[in-house]
Amino acid sequence: MLKPSLQLRLGQQLTMTPQLQQAIRLLQLPALELQAHIRELLESNVMLEADEETEATQNVEVNPPPAETSLPERPPTENTVEILDEGWGERSVGSADTPWTGDDDDRQQEFADSAGESLQEHLLWQLELARLEPQELAIARAIVDAISDDGYLTESLDEISQTLKPEIDCGSAEVENVLTRVQSLDPTGVGARSLGECIELQLRQLDPTTPGLTTAVEIARHHLALVAEREGSVLRRELRATEEELTEALALVRGCHPRPGTIVSAGAAEYVVPDVFVRRTDHGWAVEINAATLPRVRLNQGYASLIGRNSSHATMRTQLQEARWLLKSLEIRNETLMKVARSIVERQAAFLEQGEEHMRPMILKDIAEAVEMHESTISRVTSGKYMHTPRGVFELRYFFSSQVEGADGSGTSSTAIRAKIRKLVKEEDPESPLSDGRIAEMLSGEGIPVARRTVAKYREAMGIAPSNERRRAGLKQI
Repeated sequence: MLKPSLQLRLGQQLTMTPQLQQAIRLLQLPALELQAHIRELLESNVMLEADEETEATQNVEVNPPPAETSLPERPPTENTVEILDEGWGERSVGSADTPWTGDDDDRQQEFADSAGESLQEHLLWQLELARLEPQELAIARAIVDAISDDGYLTESLDEISQTLKPEIDCGSAEVENVLTRVQSLDPTGVGARSLGECIELQLRQLDPTTPGLTTAVEIARHHLALVAEREGSVLRRELRATEEELTEALALVRGCHPRPGTIVSAGAAEYVVPDVFVRRTDHGWAVEINAATLPRVRLNQGYASLIGRNSSHATMRTQLQEARWLLKSLEIRNETLMKVARSIVERQAAFLEQGEEHMRPMILKDIAEAVEMHESTISRVTSGKYMHTPRGVFELRYFFSSQVEGADGSGTSSTAIRAKIRKLVKEEDPESPLSDGRIAEMLSGEGIPVARRTVAKYREAMGIAPSNERRRAGLKQI
């Protein structure tokens, strides 16, 4: 018979505190999402307010005092990495002097892309000026609705006529007549039902006396497959054209836009805001946080000083504690980002000085060991964060790549191998392009033993055509 009993057991369990969860969440947020998150907290927590600093304190000095930021003198062969402007934590917490004015919103709107007319809006605007009959205008609107962003008609004429019923009773012939009007709109080639028709519509806009126009129209109607396969001899035989006529016709065909709808784009420009700046100084490479991405928020000392030990202030004390956790989490995020960025620059100094061919192999574990953090933390820091360098703006993840063991025991990163392949193809003889096997032999001669299939994989990833296509085309596709 079972009897109830009590048992005492000891055990350990790892639990993530709310503070740790918040720190991890803030660590992986990109700059723009972090600023949006801070704005939401400013509206919900009265203990937080925006820190409006003067312009002089926000700008980072071009030449910071060496006594504060420079590291000890080192031999010229070593790369020194400086950290500039580390006082973010102290500036973020302080007494409130000025109210929230929303100037950041105004500055952000100055750079917003106000243009954004879609292809459909562009076509409808032209239809309003075409002086069509009411029924023709309704049919034209239905046709425009069936045009994709690339500019092609995605529905058949029967389907379009069916969508207009019962308000408008029209047949396929009438829809096709209106389609002809739509196809005359800008951009040229819009409303086509196939690639051949799209190219033909664009060719019809040329002067009838243009050399090779008749042959180009014939190619667009019946022989685009041969053009794609680069079957020049077969194409010349089918068209019964001379070499000169075929060359002129192909030039006209290739000059047409295969996706005319993309000329009119409604997509707003997407801007990348670097989180870290890297520049060369007299002491080596300097690393500094982009001050524009730092959340300028601080504790409202006015409200904080009013809280007593009265139980009626429990909600206010909770918000005060959350505000302090937030400021501490932001400080941890800033310090972690600086540590990771500095460690990356120390290991990739050769890339910054000489280019992609000198990129060192590096994985998350290397940086994790250098900054004494877990690999998952490094993964969160490098995701969605960008570094502005003299060679361009790169995501932090760009600097991580696998390695290929060399003959001398040293490793070469996959990024460097891609750069070497691109350079070899760029410098090859157009009449005798390098095969994947030959490129693999040349890389092995430099101490980078890679297989032919590896070269082929990297070449395809970079969009470089194989050697037979490069020879046939007579140009390098890089």
